[in-house]
Amino acid sequence: MHNAVPAIAACGVSPIVRIPDNQGWMVKRALDTGAHGVIVPLLYTVEDAVKLVNSAKFPPEGQRGFGSPFPMERFHPSLTSADYLTQANSALLTIVQIETLSALQSVEAIAAVPGIDVLFVGPFDLGNNIGHPIINGVMHEDLHAAIKRVLDAANGAGKKAGIFCVSGEQSKMYAEMGFHMISVATDTLILQASVMGALGKAKGMGPGEKLHGPYGK
Repeated sequence: MHNAVPAIAACGVSPIVRIPDNQGWMVKRALDTGAHGVIVPLLYTVEDAVKLVNSAKFPPEGQRGFGSPFPMERFHPSLTSADYLTQANSALLTIVQIETLSALQSVEAIAAVPGIDVLFVGPFDLGNNIGHPIINGVMHEDLHAAIKRVLDAANGAGKKAGIFCVSGEQSKMYAEMGFHMISVATDTLILQASVMGALGKAKGMGPGEKLHGPYGK
């Protein structure tokens, strides 16, 4: 994390760290490296959202401790610790993943929590948790409705909505639907698809044919 965050920031891109759990020390560690925001998975209740805000914000809006020498330069080399301290609460993003049934049922209240900036949909976990897993890329109508509910909740509270996608086509669909923050694809899947596609072409395989076995077809 201490290597990845400054490397990303140096490219002029905002580094957002997804931590594994809603624990205060994890939130602090991510932000103290200079991350421009945190994304936290598997929220269940409004209280979870309040806890996250308390961990992510400096007093009086939260309980985050101050003292790391790293975060200032992840924004600008001339930024002072005083500049960072006075701007952090409004500048850093606090993002919650809505991917449990409990969170979905309370999504309007979660969206209304001061300090929550983005509701981010994890479609696969959300589908699993509402009893409609995504199988072979097919999404149940109840999952579509759940995703729309998250978007509406975010818009209703004046917040932003994000979603994880698996393709450019799906990303375009959700962008047109009104989502503000979209994960278009993962590096692992893109790399795998590219290598498999190139290997298939090298073997002269036609559309729809699949590679088999540890050494291909």
